[in-house]
Amino acid sequence: MSDALVETAFTKLVGVRHPLVQTGMGWVAGPRLVSASANAGALGILASATMTLDQLRSAVREVKSRTDEPFGVNLRADAGDARDRVRVIIDEGVKVASFALAPSRDLIAELKDAGVVVIPSIGARRHAEKVAAWGADAVIVQGGEGGGHTGDVATTVLLPQVVDAVDIPVIGAGGFHDGRGLVAALAYGAGGIAMGTRFLLTSDSTVPDAVKARYLAATVKDVTVTTAVDGLPHRMLRSDLVDTLEKSGRTRALAQAVKRAAGFRKLSGLTWSQMIRDGLAMKHGKELSWSQILLAANTPMLLKASMVEGRTDLGVMASGQVAGVIDDLPSCEELVTRVMTEARHVLGTLPTPG
Repeated sequence: MSDALVETAFTKLVGVRHPLVQTGMGWVAGPRLVSASANAGALGILASATMTLDQLRSAVREVKSRTDEPFGVNLRADAGDARDRVRVIIDEGVKVASFALAPSRDLIAELKDAGVVVIPSIGARRHAEKVAAWGADAVIVQGGEGGGHTGDVATTVLLPQVVDAVDIPVIGAGGFHDGRGLVAALAYGAGGIAMGTRFLLTSDSTVPDAVKARYLAATVKDVTVTTAVDGLPHRMLRSDLVDTLEKSGRTRALAQAVKRAAGFRKLSGLTWSQMIRDGLAMKHGKELSWSQILLAANTPMLLKASMVEGRTDLGVMASGQVAGVIDDLPSCEELVTRVMTEARHVLGTLPTPG
C-alpha cells in the first residue's frame, strides 16, 4: 500500500499505523475493545463519561497493560469534574484526549502544555473553526449518518466543508465501515476515518451477543433518528421503547419515564433531585418536557441496559446507519486488515487518465 495511504497528517500526529479511529462509545469502548483496536493499528478511544475518576484511572492502566500502542480517552467537556479527568489523562501519560462537546480554550491549553493531543468531535463547520482557533490539534467530523446524538448534515457535505475551513487534520465520521469509505474520505482531504458501530460489531466488543444480533439483523430503515428519548436528535435502532415514547402523549410519556427512571435510579444510585438536575443540565438550550428531562438524566443508564445488561426491551441502542449494511463480527485485527486491504484494492482499480 502506498505511503500516502498509510501515512497521513493524522497518523503522524498521533503515531498510529493506520488512519482509523475507534470512537469512544459509552459502555462499549472499554479496555478490551480499546486495546484490541490499538494493537490492530487504529487509534482506540476509551469512553470515560460513564466511569468514576477511580474507574477511569484503573481503565487507563488496564489498556496500558494490554498494549504499548497510542490510545485516547473521550471526555465530556461539560462534566463538573472535567479538570480532574484531564489530570488523570496527563498523569497516566495518555496520548490523546477527545471530547464530545467543545472543550474550553483553557482546557485545550492545559492538555497541550502536557503534550496531550486534543481532538474534539464536532458536527458543524463553525464548531471546527472555533476549536481550531483555540488550539485543537485535529477534529473528528460526524455527519448525520453517525450514531448517538447527531446533526442533520450528511458526511459527504460536512466533511469537505470542514476540510476547506481548517488547517488541522480532519477525521471523517458517520457512515464509514469499509475501505471504500476510507478512500472516499481521503479523497475529500480527510486524514482518516472514525468508526463506532463497525467497532461495536466486532468479536472484541463486550456488548452482549443478543444485542449484537439485533444490530446485525437491522436494515438501514431500522436505524432511526428520534427526539423522544431526551429531546435531542438521537440516532438509534428502532425498538419497542422508542415506539412507545414516540406514540405516547405527554401524560403517558411522563408516566412511562417516571416508571423507567425509578428502575434506573436504583441502578445508578442517584437521588430524584440529582437525576432531574442532571437532566436539566443536559438541555443545552432545548425545550424539554418533564419526561424528556427524566430520560435525559437516564440516557447513560438506558444505554447501559442494552450495552451491558442485554436488556433491549428497557434500553436504547445507539447506532449509525451503517448497522444496516454490516453482517459479521470480525476481530479488530481482522477488521482493520480488511479495511486497509479494501482501500488498497479500490485505489488499484481507479481509472487513470489517458
